[in-house]
Amino acid sequence: MTEHTPPKRRGRPRGVSDARERIIAAAVEEFGEHGYEAATIRLIAARAGVDSALVHHYFGTKADLFAEAIGIPLRPDIDVPGILAGPRDEIGERLIRYVLQAFEQPEIRRRGVMLLRTAIGSKLTTPLLAGFLSRELLSRVAKSLDVDDAELRASLVASQIAGMLIARYVLRLPALATASVDDLVARVGPTVQRYLFD
Repeated sequence: MTEHTPPKRRGRPRGVSDARERIIAAAVEEFGEHGYEAATIRLIAARAGVDSALVHHYFGTKADLFAEAIGIPLRPDIDVPGILAGPRDEIGERLIRYVLQAFEQPEIRRRGVMLLRTAIGSKLTTPLLAGFLSRELLSRVAKSLDVDDAELRASLVASQIAGMLIARYVLRLPALATASVDDLVARVGPTVQRYLFD
């Protein structure tokens, strides 16, 4: 007579559980081994020994789980659609203001600078962050443009924003580090606008 292993119970576990921590640990491993694009909620759930529904219960979407797993301070998948839905002639300035205002918050700046420093030259973090931004930011911007070179335009916007963040918050170039958000929005916004629409 063979022993029968009871099936995994679906949904949220009863009582005290370490399922949330196991899911995060599994997500870090899965994202690290397979990248953002190839990692799936199903694979992460299997690695954590839980049902996929429990992952969705705790974290919602894959983007939510990724943001939690690596501590990403911005959520372009949530915020950028609203920015793109506003008046077209102000999108460049709104994108720059969104990023800068977020980074002016001390906790977001601390985590964001840590992520930027880690991502530069890291064999693990660089492709993870690039995959996340490609899917959750660049593809959304590109889809909104409806032009043949939309991906290039979106990538140019990302390069402008990444360069600005690194120069202001990581390298702390004096004039850029002390400039006001309004000044940078007025100067960088039109460049982003031109990348998008000219």
